[in-house]
Amino acid sequence: MAEPLKLLYNQTYIDKLVDRLKQQYPAFDGQQFNTLIFDKHWKNKELKQRMRHITECLFACLPDNYEQALNILKPVSKHFGGFEAMFFPDFVELYGMEHYDISMEALEHFTQYSSSEFAIRPFILQDPEQTMQHMNTWAKHGNEHVRRLATEGCRPRLPWAMQLPLFISDPSPALEVLEKLKHDESLYVRRSVANNLNDIAKDHPDIVCAIAKDWLGFDKNTDWLVKHACRTLLKQAHPEVLALFGYTPAEHIKVDNFAADMDVGWGDKVSFSADLTSNQPLGKLRLEFAIDFMKSNGKTARKVFKISESDIQNKHKHIQKTFSFKPISTRKYYAGQHQLSLIINGQNVAQQHFILHTEDIHEQVK
Repeated sequence: MAEPLKLLYNQTYIDKLVDRLKQQYPAFDGQQFNTLIFDKHWKNKELKQRMRHITECLFACLPDNYEQALNILKPVSKHFGGFEAMFFPDFVELYGMEHYDISMEALEHFTQYSSSEFAIRPFILQDPEQTMQHMNTWAKHGNEHVRRLATEGCRPRLPWAMQLPLFISDPSPALEVLEKLKHDESLYVRRSVANNLNDIAKDHPDIVCAIAKDWLGFDKNTDWLVKHACRTLLKQAHPEVLALFGYTPAEHIKVDNFAADMDVGWGDKVSFSADLTSNQPLGKLRLEFAIDFMKSNGKTARKVFKISESDIQNKHKHIQKTFSFKPISTRKYYAGQHQLSLIINGQNVAQQHFILHTEDIHEQVK
């Protein structure tokens, strides 16, 4: 099992940070910084808590003048990257809200080495019109990381970040940015455009459906973007979006021999299989399965998983698939009755209940 990301903030990392800070600001007290970082609460802090803690310790050890502190952090940030270096833009979020112009310059700088996608959001909430003017300017920037900030930063429902209620209600300011970046040369940026649209689709499916119709067919890159943007609508079996990508009701297909495990042990897998047959080529199929997971309150919640997408010229296809109930951090399982469904082009075609037990079934048999 991979080590938790929070362990990236180890003594070696902090030592490297101290060395770079001292090179830029010789008066920096590395001993004090270490003492503040590795306090009695450090071991119990999770990833984002550690990131914020580093931000606060930097503030305690850098000059009180915000602009002077930024002038130290900017050159230092060039030597750090990835998610773990997001304490640099976090410094702006935490201490720069009253210094708009220099904070915007700092976020533009920091995002080129880590990402300012979280830190820009309080500024959008505080002054959406002015900040979105910056986003539209960044959409034309020569650096792909800055262009990505323009779209990732205004995602209405960015994971792990504060939501943007204004854009959940009315996404038009974000759409203005996305329009500028839909043909961006960078896949990194185009993927962010798609993710933003996918967020918007959760509240305004008809808007994203209309955009998909308008953008589809320009070139293969934009077609990929549109498909990725519509992934939630496809899973929700939005009829117009399914039809847009050629997935029509598969009424010519017969489902035979659908079978799924009736009992699944804790940490085990549920297996299922089926045969698809037709008197003509099966055609363009989007195959999915759904599990209605038992929740702690006794109700169920459905999750859809893709099996495949293809244009099948044969008249028969055998499907065999498994789903693991091995514990993972992003989903919690509860014992009880679940339902597994097979889905073809957005339509449920077969289903069966199964029981998830609190013990391993194999051990019960013994």
